[in-house]
Amino acid sequence: MEFLPTLWFILIAVLWIGYLFLEGFDLGVGMLMKLWARNESQRRQLLNTIGPVWDGNEVWLLTAGGATFAAFPLWYASLFAALYIPLTIALLALILRAVSIEYRGKAMTQAGRNAWDWAMAGGSAVAAFCVGAMLALTTTGLPLDANGDRVGGAFVWLNGYAVLGGLAVVGFALIQAWAFLGLKTDGASRVEANLQLRKFLPLYIAPLAIWALLVIFANGHKLWAWLALIIAVVALLGSWLAAARKREGWTFVLLGVFLVAGASAIFTSVYPNVLPSTIDEAYNLTVTNASSSTYTLTVMAWVAAIFVPIVLAYQAWTYKVFAKRIAEHHIPDQHEVVPL
Repeated sequence: MEFLPTLWFILIAVLWIGYLFLEGFDLGVGMLMKLWARNESQRRQLLNTIGPVWDGNEVWLLTAGGATFAAFPLWYASLFAALYIPLTIALLALILRAVSIEYRGKAMTQAGRNAWDWAMAGGSAVAAFCVGAMLALTTTGLPLDANGDRVGGAFVWLNGYAVLGGLAVVGFALIQAWAFLGLKTDGASRVEANLQLRKFLPLYIAPLAIWALLVIFANGHKLWAWLALIIAVVALLGSWLAAARKREGWTFVLLGVFLVAGASAIFTSVYPNVLPSTIDEAYNLTVTNASSSTYTLTVMAWVAAIFVPIVLAYQAWTYKVFAKRIAEHHIPDQHEVVPL
């Protein structure tokens, strides 16, 4: 395989892993606004943990989509055309979630705030599920013909793999959120985070583990994929043990290692395919037949080499600035706006 297409396949995989790692706890915290938070101060506490970073985390999704469009236009065209419905639903859910974050504090009544809470929780859950479904179908395949066009109806994508991928990302987002809250908060949310991690971490992760195993078994038992999966299992056990010992930093870090290794196992298994066809293997889109020209990939590589480190440094600085824990007593009383 050519070097540049392979390099950009790896970079796009890194972008998706970065998105799942950072946006994962964002989406999970959004879901916990209704799944866990019991009162106004707890909901505002959760919202304040992601307030400074949520919009920056979403940039990883845009960058992953843009990089796919530029580096692998045929992959982009076939994937987004075949999955137009879940993509549209995911974008609408992300918009609803973003609007709820911005407008919740402007609601003048408790009913209004409650409506925005549901919008945030629902938008987060739907976005996570749709992103997971699309990623799963990218690795397990779609019914594509020789031209890369979808064969079948508008909902032919809605199968067991899509549901499994959706549940995998929802589950990971929730457990990632608890790990993040264990690091970022104090009080009831910190206690609950440790409880959830100690008792239910394997349950939250199970769909993602099943997805990885199915992809590995379907693609020829590649050695590197199995090695990555072993690392993922060790990291997961380490994260669970760290949670039991209330080592919150190690819990979060090892959960991230699990994601990196598990996703690497999946991407390694499907390589060199970028989008398999379930109709005929001859119709598979690969890093070679779906990529842009060498000139385009070269220019993109230089741009990425210059600007990606700058973006990473800026985002790391942002997290450092907002690293202190947030407790419920840090949240000021809710102000009331009296209409004229």
